[in-house]
Amino acid sequence: MEDRENSGRSYNKLIYQEESAADEQPIYSNQEKQQVSLTAVGPASSFNHYKLLTLSLAVLAAFLLAVDIGLGVYYYHLTDGSLVRDLAGEVAKLQASYNAAIHRREDAKEQLAREIGKQAVTRWELEHQTRRKEDYERVIEKTQIEIATLKSHIPMIKEGCRHCSPGWTFMNSLCYFFPFADTYSSVNWQQARDHCKRQGGDLAIVDSREKHLAITNLIHNYKDPKTWMYQSGFWIGLRDVEEEGRWKWLDGTRLNEGYWNDGEPNNEDNEDCAAVYPRSNPFKAWNDAPCNFNLKWICEKQPWAIG
Repeated sequence: MEDRENSGRSYNKLIYQEESAADEQPIYSNQEKQQVSLTAVGPASSFNHYKLLTLSLAVLAAFLLAVDIGLGVYYYHLTDGSLVRDLAGEVAKLQASYNAAIHRREDAKEQLAREIGKQAVTRWELEHQTRRKEDYERVIEKTQIEIATLKSHIPMIKEGCRHCSPGWTFMNSLCYFFPFADTYSSVNWQQARDHCKRQGGDLAIVDSREKHLAITNLIHNYKDPKTWMYQSGFWIGLRDVEEEGRWKWLDGTRLNEGYWNDGEPNNEDNEDCAAVYPRSNPFKAWNDAPCNFNLKWICEKQPWAIG
C-alpha cells in the first residue's frame, strides 16, 4: 500500500517536475524556434542570391558568345576576301588618284615655268622698247629744240649774211662763231685763240649782261645731253695769268662783273682761264679751268661795214 502511495507520490512529483519544466521551457523554445527559423531562412536567401548571380553569369556568357560569334562571322567575311578586295580596290583607286594629282601638279609646274619664261622675255622686250621710245623722245625733243633755235636765229642769220662771214652769227652788233658741229674738236685755250685770230677775230669778251645772256641762251639750246657738264664749256677771252685772282679780258680791261658758279673761281689745279657753260641758271655759268684743258670756244669779231 505504502509502495503504491510512494509510487504515486513519485509519479506526481515527476509530473510536477515535467510540468514545471514545461512551464519554464517556452523561453528556450521560442529562442530555439527563432534559431530554427533563422537557420531555415538564411540558407534560402543565400540560395536566391547565388541563383541570381548564376543567371547573370549565364546572360553574360550568352552575350560574350554572341559577340564571339559576330567576330567570328566578321573574321570569316574578312578572311573570305571580299572585304579585303574591296579595301584593296579603294586603296588602288586612292593611289591612282594620288598619282594623277602628282602628275597634274608636275604638268602645272612645267607650264608655270614656261609662262614665267615667256613673261620674262616679254618684260625684257618691254624694257627694250621703252628705252627705244625714250631715245626717240630725246631725239625728237632735241630736234624740236634745234628747229626752234634755228627759227629764232633766222633773223640773226639774215643779218649775219649782211654783216658776218659764213658760219658766223650776228648778235649785239658783233659777229660770233660757235663750233657746235661735231667736226670741230675741243682744244686748249691758246689753240682756241689761235683759231679765232686766223678768222680775223679773237676769243669773245663778254663784258655786258646782254652779251652774256645772248651767248648762254644760244649754247644752252645747243647743249648735248650726252656730254658731261665739265666737258661742255666754251673758252672766252678771260684769264688771270698775270696775277692770281686778278681777271682781265684780252683787251686789257679788268673784270667788273662775273657770272661764276657757286664756289668759283677756286684755282684748283692752277686754273687760270675762264669758260662759260650751258647751265640752266645763266648767272652761274662761268668756271675757271686749267688753260691746257680741251673745250670748245667762242670767237667774236667786228661786223663788215655796210656802205
